[in-house]
Amino acid sequence: MTRAEILSDIKQAEEEAKSSVIQANETRNRKISEAHAQAREIIKKAEEEARKSYESAIGDARKKIKEEREKIVRAGIAEADESKNKAKKNVQKATKFILTEFERAADA
Repeated sequence: MTRAEILSDIKQAEEEAKSSVIQANETRNRKISEAHAQAREIIKKAEEEARKSYESAIGDARKKIKEEREKIVRAGIAEADESKNKAKKNVQKATKFILTEFERAADA
């Protein structure tokens, strides 16, 4: 082989090496872009799941609060009805007592 042929082979090998390096860099950059896209998608899905979980928890809490409120209201209504019934039972006694006291005061 002549010196010119050797230099030509070296230049060709250098060009092939440069081409391989460029191709490897392009492949690396493409893989990095794909990994970033996948990471964004995973984060998006995780955020969506977190939002759904949050909304579900808030909905459950609101439902529980509503049930507790209704329970308290029912208990209050029952207590008011009980007091009302007791008061109705005592109206006649109270009227008689007031009338008796009034008569005593008038006689005195």
